[in-house]
Order: sequence, then structure tokens, then C-alpha cells
Amino acid sequence: MEEYASRFADFLEEIALRIRALTVDRISRYITLGGLGIIAAALGLTTSIFLLWAIFGALEIPLSTAGAFAVLGAVFVAVGATLWFMRTDRE
Repeated sequence: MEEYASRFADFLEEIALRIRALTVDRISRYITLGGLGIIAAALGLTTSIFLLWAIFGALEIPLSTAGAFAVLGAVFVAVGATLWFMRTDRE
């Protein structure tokens, strides 16, 4: 009788391990990648903001504030126009 109890306990443990392998182990990888992706996106956004701020400050020294805004505005308009004309039509 004791043999059946240990075999049944092993059977239940095996089922629990299979279910965990199919659910929790797979999802834990995606959760880890999602968390790291959020951290990378936040760091990338912060870096781009500080880089833009530094470029604006560097342009503000030889030019005035209005000149720095004009140069950065022209750059953004040129990049936007380039991306607009490079787009593909969906038809």
C-alpha cells in the first residue's frame, strides 16, 4: 500500500512539473524580456532627450535661441519629408 502512495505522489509531482514547464517557464521568459525591453526603451528615450537638449544648447551658443529652434526645426522637417517620400503605397 505504501508503494501506491509513493507512486501516486510521484505521478502528481510529474504532472505538476509538466504543467509548470508548459505555462510558467515559458511565460517567465517573456516577462523577463518584456521588463528588459521597457527598461531599454526608457533609457533610450532619456538618452535621446538629453542628446537633443545638448545639441540645442550647443547650437544656442553661436546662434540665438530662435536660430537654434530654426536649425532643429529645419532638420526635423527635412527628416520628416524624407520619410514621407520614402513611404510605400499600400495599393
